[in-house]
Amino acid sequence: MTCSASQTPDWFFRDQLQQAPSPAVCDWLFDEGSLTRRLTALSYDGFSVTPLREGWFELRADECAALDAPPGSLGWVREVYLRGNGEPWVFARSVAAQRVLNGSGLDLQQLGSRSLGELLFSDQAFTRGVLQVCRYPNTWMPASDEHKQLWARRSCFRREGLAVLVAEVFLPAFWRLADPAA
Repeated sequence: MTCSASQTPDWFFRDQLQQAPSPAVCDWLFDEGSLTRRLTALSYDGFSVTPLREGWFELRADECAALDAPPGSLGWVREVYLRGNGEPWVFARSVAAQRVLNGSGLDLQQLGSRSLGELLFSDQAFTRGVLQVCRYPNTWMPASDEHKQLWARRSCFRREGLAVLVAEVFLPAFWRLADPAA
């Protein structure tokens, strides 16, 4: 699915936020460690991944820009729920441009219900770029989860010429547990 430029959110680095969320929310948005590991700990090992959609699709304009790919590029798109004790806590969308993914040795098609984050953090060749945040457009969410103004973060993991952009949207059920004040 592609979206028009008018639907593209502004992604901000931490120092660009005019009004930062609460410290507890910032702790989750800007933590540079593995979200999979933090969610596993928060759920007392009740973490799981539910694939929603994956395949070759045209990348959105903001994704092409972040991946240094030409506008309208095809890429591997993987959308999943990261669950804590069976409840969807995070909607994640990971993308990589086809032109660099093919031949990179990274086979995203074989992940199934395994965590991409765990794979990226276990491969020392990947380096993580700076985290950016936004209020994620509800039209980009799965139809069953069209909440408005949810906090999202994204970063680009790079290995040689390969770039994998990972966006994570924190759902209301997550915040009820992680930060009831949010």
